[in-house]
Amino acid sequence: MKKFISLLTLFVSCATQAQSSELPEAVKQVEKQGIEIIKPFSAPGGVEGWLGKYQDMGVTLYLTPDKKHVISGYMYDAQGNNLSEKIINDEIYVPAGREMWKTLTAAQGIVEGSKEAKCQVVVFADPFCPYCNKFWHQAQPFIKDKGISTKTLLVGVIRPDSGQYAAAILSAQHPEKVWYDLESSDGKNKPELKGNTPPAIFKQIQHNQQLMESLGATGTPAIYYLNKDRALQQILGLPNAEQMANLVACK
Repeated sequence: MKKFISLLTLFVSCATQAQSSELPEAVKQVEKQGIEIIKPFSAPGGVEGWLGKYQDMGVTLYLTPDKKHVISGYMYDAQGNNLSEKIINDEIYVPAGREMWKTLTAAQGIVEGSKEAKCQVVVFADPFCPYCNKFWHQAQPFIKDKGISTKTLLVGVIRPDSGQYAAAILSAQHPEKVWYDLESSDGKNKPELKGNTPPAIFKQIQHNQQLMESLGATGTPAIYYLNKDRALQQILGLPNAEQMANLVACK
């Protein structure tokens, strides 16, 4: 199950939270311990369940039939399936991931590939990131055959001058070509650095970095896409063979 730090915050801020006055007394006591109650849900075995948040993580609470005791933790069925994890994922992370995807796709970036591609991918990349470059080369065949399209959001995290080069790329007349030249040459064809960074470009790079950090990513590449079930997927670092196959299949 994917856990994205800011997504839960986003979901809770938009959701209608349970009113404290409607909570059973035992649940109110747990709420006083710092667990934010989001909503009730039906649990197996005649148990009342409550979905909550603690330190940006989803939690499940179960009220005993006498309504005097509450248990925090996971519920499993006879087959060993984690029922709590499914509720947290379905009710919190998946909806929040879809909202975050809207933010990612709305961000300005360097687009490669067709709008008709089977899988749309958003990548946070640094101009001097060697693994970003390797991923770029991995992605090219799939971009050409319309298997995927990519939107690259440039950040400056690898070197002190990464931000300057990111700004030089984005402020060029044709950023897509400058980025292509840099990546296809394995970093040899660098853009010419200019003077002051235009405020709009500086704001764009700053926004990209804030987005990346809010998703819990600390390095590049950080790769995101919605799978066929419209659940947000995250790959941190260079994808391995299995991850790349899943990405191309939008799995």
